[in-house]
Amino acid sequence: MDRTPPQPDRVIARKRRRRPTKSGVVLSHELIVDTAIRLLGQGGDGALTVRRLGTALGADPSSIYRYFRDTDDLVLAVADELIGRTLTGTPDGGGWRDRLRRIGEHLHATYVAHPQVALLAASRVTRRPNEIRAVEAGLGVFRAAGFPPALAARHYHQFVDLTLGFAALDAAANALPAEAAAADRAAWTATYARLDPAAHPHISACAGPLAATMVTSAYPGALALFLDGLEARLAAITAPGTGR
Repeated sequence: MDRTPPQPDRVIARKRRRRPTKSGVVLSHELIVDTAIRLLGQGGDGALTVRRLGTALGADPSSIYRYFRDTDDLVLAVADELIGRTLTGTPDGGGWRDRLRRIGEHLHATYVAHPQVALLAASRVTRRPNEIRAVEAGLGVFRAAGFPPALAARHYHQFVDLTLGFAALDAAANALPAEAAAADRAAWTATYARLDPAAHPHISACAGPLAATMVTSAYPGALALFLDGLEARLAAITAPGTGR
């Protein structure tokens, strides 16, 4: 009997082979990831279990492990799929500021459209092809703008965390039960606008604008401020006689 241990390339090939389930569904990496995203959208992060995923696919739950080591491996694949969707939907062209704005807006919108995925995966590092493509493209925008490598890396980090942080916050708000969400929105007029001006003069003075802005996403304004700061920083480092 041949007791030679399986070679790595053989193991990988076996994991990626498409096999039909008892219900006739042909499993694949892509189908499992798409189904996981759908389950998360329907039932929150608690829906993403191997058992529930197997049921949704019409497959034995153990078959999932031919494609993913464990649930965390699947979560990273789901996160990478969302990054891939962002890359596909973001148009090229334009100056660096317009490109960053479009990337940020589309990344934010993609994650907010999948709130449970955003809450589960926004803080993860996937180490997978789509994320690698995104990091390369993002750094390229900063370097093309004129930032040296150290600043390009720092500002890329700030840009991604700003965007994903707001995406996770806005996604969490969107994932609230309808009654809780309505109560939160009403609080700015039902509670804050009625506070005693003598005890809370600043809230009283800002009550109207506060009620208007606190029920919308702050991301567009925060992104604009961030881009303004980048422009000022770039002007400072590229001014004649300053060097880089």
